[in-house]
Amino acid sequence: MRFVSDCLGVNDAGHLTIGGMDVPSLAKEFGTPLYIMDEAQIRTNCRAFTSAMAEHYPGKWSVAYASKALAFAHIYRIVHEERLLTDVASGGELFTALKGGMPPEGIIFHGNNKTEEELRYALKTNIHRIVANGTEELERISRIASELGITAKVSLRLSPGVTGKATHTALQTGKLDSKFGIPIETGAAQAALELACSLGGIKLEGIHCHLGSPIFEIETYTDAIDHMMAFMAEAGVPLKELNIGGGYAVRYLPGQEVLPASEYVSAIAKAVREASARHHLPLPELVIEPGRAIVANACITVYTVGSIKEIPGVRTYVSVDGGLTDNPRYMLYGAEYDIILPERALESKSETITLAGRCCECELLGKDMPIQPVKPGDLLAVLNTGAYNYSMASNYNRVPRPPIVMISQGKSYIAVRRETWEDVARLDQ
Repeated sequence: MRFVSDCLGVNDAGHLTIGGMDVPSLAKEFGTPLYIMDEAQIRTNCRAFTSAMAEHYPGKWSVAYASKALAFAHIYRIVHEERLLTDVASGGELFTALKGGMPPEGIIFHGNNKTEEELRYALKTNIHRIVANGTEELERISRIASELGITAKVSLRLSPGVTGKATHTALQTGKLDSKFGIPIETGAAQAALELACSLGGIKLEGIHCHLGSPIFEIETYTDAIDHMMAFMAEAGVPLKELNIGGGYAVRYLPGQEVLPASEYVSAIAKAVREASARHHLPLPELVIEPGRAIVANACITVYTVGSIKEIPGVRTYVSVDGGLTDNPRYMLYGAEYDIILPERALESKSETITLAGRCCECELLGKDMPIQPVKPGDLLAVLNTGAYNYSMASNYNRVPRPPIVMISQGKSYIAVRRETWEDVARLDQ
């Protein structure tokens, strides 16, 4: 049987496995809902990008893990051991990265509205880079850095006016009409660059863009690189770093065609090399920021089926003990997933269901999903849930968030413990 992730399999009992470990046994030990992640798959994904960059880009390069996809202390230990930097988008992600062992010099700070407290924390910590999203932020960074008597290493987040053709509009971040980025086409980017060069306490290192996610086609990146490198050539000041962001697509459904990391990196590296030659520029320090592609296929979420409601001629609702609170992606932008019954993984998927959550909303995890014959009490696994599930989880209806159990070398460990009702109410006065 072929799965959407290489870390999944089926054992002699006909049970789903992840990282070689029996999923029903893990569910019995740790309860449901439950995130299960394979550490080896995360490391494999990291190495796919670092090896491709080493092979295809002759200049200086970095791969930075995008924290927004999944942030908890152990993930930073793993990506740091795999020689990745990390980008963060809040003080909380920055704090967690440092707690997890990521050194300050390995951290890039993003975000369109960083608070005074967050900027001060980042500057005091002396992180690798702050990516400024506008002129007001540049002035704020300059003031705080000057007060602290330090120099902030800054890049400018630009909007090159490029979007992925198959990317949901809610996830297109490189277009003109976006809260992210300083537009190149309006002249605002050049004005911001000149401001950054005039302000005290700032050392301008380079430029950055992020185009959205997921991006399936190479042309989106090569078009953006053309715009970004043209800007570097005309900027009037040397810019040593080009950060082209992330957004690399992953396979969520069987048969879905996605490019391997090597093809994305090869095309990006080639486009940068050619643009550098065309504009008579030295090769910039190239940074890419895969997040989803590092963790998505390393995780499954396991639920227990509760009620089943069949409406003849309409649909069958199968409700589980999680939902919106641990995976809001279907409700946000119609994200699709593959599902399976872990205890009967080899059986044919002869039924079609609508997967519903437990919250007091008309919330779903997906519609028209093929599955094996299902009944109350069955375990049900949603595959490839490593990205934007735990990181976007909530306590809506005061539902505790699930734990994250990591698989490493045939053993399991709790990376994030299960929340309790006491945890949910802990801050109440």
